[in-house]
Amino acid sequence: MSAAVVAAAAAAVCGGSSSSNSNASSISSSVSLSPPSPQPSLPLSRYESQKRRDWNTFGQYLKNHRPPLTLSRCSGAHVLEFLKYLDQFGKTKVHTQNCPFFGHPHPPAPCPCPLKQAWGSLDALIGRLRAAFEENGGQPEMNPFGARAVRLYLREVRDAQAKARGIAYEKKKRKKPPQQQQQQQNEEIYGSGMNHFQQSNNEHLTVPIPTAAAAAGASMIALSVLN
Repeated sequence: MSAAVVAAAAAAVCGGSSSSNSNASSISSSVSLSPPSPQPSLPLSRYESQKRRDWNTFGQYLKNHRPPLTLSRCSGAHVLEFLKYLDQFGKTKVHTQNCPFFGHPHPPAPCPCPLKQAWGSLDALIGRLRAAFEENGGQPEMNPFGARAVRLYLREVRDAQAKARGIAYEKKKRKKPPQQQQQQQNEEIYGSGMNHFQQSNNEHLTVPIPTAAAAAGASMIALSVLN
């Protein structure tokens, strides 16, 4: 075989391998350049959005505190200061004892009594902050929003606003699950049926006590039976 034929064959092999390498590199570059499609994130619920805003507000309050406070040094007393600080932004009229509308649920005229945060708003706020504290790495036993002083303060605010506004705050009863509620209804129906059966049995199954005259003239004592 001549040297020219060998050189032509070698050139053909090199050209084929280079073209295959270029094709592979172009394919790999096209794959690597296409970014992965981002997965759509679910929107936050109203509760989660409010909890995040409340947590950021409390964090800003700690930064503006004099002297500045850190979350690790925050106690129930600081939480009470925060709740009292929020009263200046309240929109609920709380009548004083000297006000003629004290205890009136629907006052007929305006009065100079102060506006404060409603008890229900404060109670819900503490619940959200208590959950946010533990979600951000806080220990449940060190949660300042669950301190006994905070619970007592909320109870005092509830009672004071109930008297001042003439509104009774009643604790809502938790609804039982449908399965448990159906089981309770079945037990009540079954129990009432058994009571009715025992009552009717006692009414109809009687044994008359014979007198001396009836015993002399009768040979048997008839028993009433169930219908």
